[in-house]
Amino acid sequence: MERAGRGVLEGAFALLEALEQVGEAGLTTLAAESGLPKSSAHRLLDQLIALGAVERSGGVYRMGARVFRLGRTWQPYPGLLAAATGPVRRLARTTGATVGISVLREGQAMAVAGVPGELGDAVPLRPGLMWPWSTAAGKVLVATAPPGLPIGPMPASWRWAAAEIRERGAAFDHEELSPGVCCAAVPLYGPRGDVIASLCAVVPPRRDLSRLADALTRTSRVVGAALRRAPSPSHSPASAPSPAVPPEHPNVPAR
Repeated sequence: MERAGRGVLEGAFALLEALEQVGEAGLTTLAAESGLPKSSAHRLLDQLIALGAVERSGGVYRMGARVFRLGRTWQPYPGLLAAATGPVRRLARTTGATVGISVLREGQAMAVAGVPGELGDAVPLRPGLMWPWSTAAGKVLVATAPPGLPIGPMPASWRWAAAEIRERGAAFDHEELSPGVCCAAVPLYGPRGDVIASLCAVVPPRRDLSRLADALTRTSRVVGAALRRAPSPSHSPASAPSPAVPPEHPNVPAR
């Protein structure tokens, strides 16, 4: 019975993930994308519609409002978005950069929040957006994470690159992912000194990434201080503590 219930849940999530990818689609497409038999997909979609998780217009399905409402409450650490919203907006306003907060999920960097800057159209940091871990935001997270992440084989040079990131307290991306796009990123620390997310700023190539990293580090300290003042959460963050530099004394990047 338990196995059957798990199978139903897995099928429902497969359909929701398919909808996330395609936006909206008919039954045949969703069945193919989710890997479910068409009859099973139809039955599960009807159940998801009854729960408000999926909506149907004619023969086309799309994500429902209930999933949207529930998804907006998620964050990688309790109180992080409340503590970070003001400082992140000020950083974006004073630097002109597109500023975002990211976490590692499924071996990739996932945006949790973002404020657009001068490259906002080219690099929209929408919540839920995924990109390779090898960006500056992802490299900070991988370098400060516990071993055993499900990322796959790492480049031979990564050991030294990760040590340099930990030493500097920042990672950089010089048009490595997209031409005309550079990025600096630093860790965001929780109250216990563990890295709970990364804070990144995306700018054109002409910008000084070292100075940008300094500004990111100052903002990270402000967010960390706000989290330490907040009431203690009732549960631990999703990621385990890392041996990263404590937020009170992060290294100032020099590049």
